[in-house]
Amino acid sequence: MIHFILLQNKQGKTRISKWYSPFSHEEKRVLESEIHRKLIRRPPKFCHFIEFKKYTLVYRRYAGLYFTICVDPNDNELAYLESIHLFVEILDKYFGSVCELDLVFGFYKVFALLDEVFLGGEIQETSKKAVLGRMEELDDIEKRGKM
Repeated sequence: MIHFILLQNKQGKTRISKWYSPFSHEEKRVLESEIHRKLIRRPPKFCHFIEFKKYTLVYRRYAGLYFTICVDPNDNELAYLESIHLFVEILDKYFGSVCELDLVFGFYKVFALLDEVFLGGEIQETSKKAVLGRMEELDDIEKRGKM
């Protein structure tokens, strides 16, 4: 099960966070800080899995952003690593060469994409075509609503 998903930049600023398990505000802040410190110190050649408290962190760095998923230790880390890559590919297709500013100014779209791929702490959809098709439908509905 996924406990949370974090998208952080190299400076430690959390750009997107999605929590599937209950944590207090203070716990969230501390976890984000601790995770960033762990990730920033790891050499690029190390594996993308970290044992962290009672969880396993699966992360991947794309440009200046760290995509991190916190899962149970008995879950398949490679499946989650691949799901991070899938999510980044979907972001890239949707935004057209995604950058950190797309995440900041289009956060509501990023959350919609997150909810299409991950739902309730599990991987929901693995088809880029299906996710992008649903987002196109949502965009059409949004455009009709503004007319």
